Amino acid sequence: MRKESIYDAIQNDIMNANISEDDKDKMLKNVMRLKEQKVNIMVTGATGCGKSSTINAMFDTEVAKVGVGVDPETMEIEKYELDNLVLWDTPGLGDGKEADNRHAKNIIEKLSEADDDGNALIDLVLVILDGGTRDLGTSYELINRVIIPNLGKGKENRILVAINQADMAMKGRNWDYEKNEPNRQLVSFLEDKIRSVRDRVREVTGVKIDPIYYSAGYKEEGGEQGRPYNLSKLLYYIVKATPSEKRVAYANNINEDVEMWKDDDEILDYGEETRKSIFDSITKGASKGADIGGAIGGIFGSVGRTIGRGVGTVAGGVIGFIGGLFS
Repeated sequence: MRKESIYDAIQNDIMNANISEDDKDKMLKNVMRLKEQKVNIMVTGATGCGKSSTINAMFDTEVAKVGVGVDPETMEIEKYELDNLVLWDTPGLGDGKEADNRHAKNIIEKLSEADDDGNALIDLVLVILDGGTRDLGTSYELINRVIIPNLGKGKENRILVAINQADMAMKGRNWDYEKNEPNRQLVSFLEDKIRSVRDRVREVTGVKIDPIYYSAGYKEEGGEQGRPYNLSKLLYYIVKATPSEKRVAYANNINEDVEMWKDDDEILDYGEETRKSIFDSITKGASKGADIGGAIGGIFGSVGRTIGRGVGTVAGGVIGFIGGLFS
């Protein structure tokens, strides 16, 4: 358990900053508004796709139960509140037409809910596919017939499709277990799968999605967590798809075990890009309306002074929470 929340860290830096009392007051009020911002993510997919394993690995929690049998573990949408991050874990689909129809109805009802400001309650829908199966019919029905038609405005920005269990995409073949990464043949296979999913969704819905693949590193209840692959990439895409003013909500909940973020495809420095994204959210949100200009770096530490307003990196008390992740 963390000794201090990200919001307390921001407030402490502001209180100790060499700025006017008026600007301190404005910034502290901005922090209060940031504290009221909640991120709501719906996590959905077919039975066995690894929704619970993904939630537990990414956010260092066991609030989501990992199913080990053939029957779905949950029959209703489960709500997990992790500070300002709210996860809606839907039941797995693919266990019978009657159950699937009931689950689809519940998903549609949740997608139609609005927050206190009249905006859609769900900020992002994360659809997880099972990379170890060729039969994605249930997943396509879920994406094309249930989710996308009920997303409302900004469909393309509110859905993320991720293929889990990349290590089992070829039944465990062509996965380098020592390096915990796919070899070239498996990478090619997975990229073909991504193109296929992207093309099929666009053909039916007209919506362009950008799927990724990863492995959550399966963990049975009470057991040891396996080494994930591309979990850092998944988090980067999730944060990027979240409204900027809400991204600070992830800071208190990201798994602090560096092993979770160690292995990825290295196309980008996902850890650095995620930090910048969250820091930028904090900087812009906290300084709104305050006449501090280039002093923002001085308020939040030496890294902020160096990078400045262009990137919006925040250090000082804030850096302790997420600055060491992914390294």
